[in-house]
Amino acid sequence: MKKVSLLALFLLTATTVWAQGLFYQGKTITVVAGASAGSAYDLYARLMAQFMGKHIPGNPNFIVQNMPGAGSIIGANYIYSVAKADGLVIGAIQPSIYFNQLLKQPEVKYDWTKFTWLGSSDKSDHLLYMRADLPIKSLADVRRAKEPPKCGSTGAGTSGTYMPKLLEETLGTKFAIVSGYKGGGEIDLAVERGELHCRALTIQAYHTREPYHTWRRTGFARILMQTGQTRDPRIADAPTIYELMNEHKTPDSERRLLPLVFAASDFGRPIVAPPGVPPARIKILREAFLKTMSDPELLAEAKRKNLDITPSTGEELEALAKQVMVQTPDVVARVKTLMDQ
Repeated sequence: MKKVSLLALFLLTATTVWAQGLFYQGKTITVVAGASAGSAYDLYARLMAQFMGKHIPGNPNFIVQNMPGAGSIIGANYIYSVAKADGLVIGAIQPSIYFNQLLKQPEVKYDWTKFTWLGSSDKSDHLLYMRADLPIKSLADVRRAKEPPKCGSTGAGTSGTYMPKLLEETLGTKFAIVSGYKGGGEIDLAVERGELHCRALTIQAYHTREPYHTWRRTGFARILMQTGQTRDPRIADAPTIYELMNEHKTPDSERRLLPLVFAASDFGRPIVAPPGVPPARIKILREAFLKTMSDPELLAEAKRKNLDITPSTGEELEALAKQVMVQTPDVVARVKTLMDQ
């Protein structure tokens, strides 16, 4: 009797997968990229879209639709509240906009824990760069500066805002945050024009595209810090935030912020779908995502484009999402200091 039940379950599962394959046949999956074209988040989304279709039964087509703004909150709101939960719309969003929900910001129309989490293609620590022609060679120089350097940001909840604020909290620096840029490319152009002086972003992004290839060759920018536990060999001269906190004798009360803030690095470059996608389609999309991340063709293309691939599963991100959203009022109040501008 038990063998018959197991056989029936197997046949039911196989039939369901086959039926979902028929669903995707001839269809197009839209990837909503909550970032500007050419940014690292956009590049990763397009890399996935290039190869994921062949790993889904029915081999659907993929298109990428950029929806930048407010640090990807606009894109996240669309995916969560507007897009149909039919498995034909997925999205690439910023990994740190859980902060905005924790702070109950009115523009947030999503529940971080209720996204359908499909996976992440990469994890990356952060850095903060400064124009090298400024008389600022370290974060100690930032503390001594008569005028705080201006760092660009796409909006609250992104590393462009919370990273300089975290340095203020833990190391006593002072930055002026200029937000509202549509994407990282616009911030970098403003730095080149001299309107801005600095920016925080992922280490991986800094080694992925222009203008950073040119900047590294010409010495245009200087890296003042990185967030990893150990120094990334690509920027081995830049101290870690932990080294700087030890030097500055940062108290434990300030260091307790770091696990919540750096959870964004664990989310990496998340791919999500709306809540309510049928379970059979979630299974198909999650499995297809992981197969895509180990696809030899994708890995070869990623290597050609200097894109690291260190994938996480949808189940891992789902568990992490629930974890970060359970915080005490004291921690939320501390986080608010990182978001206020």
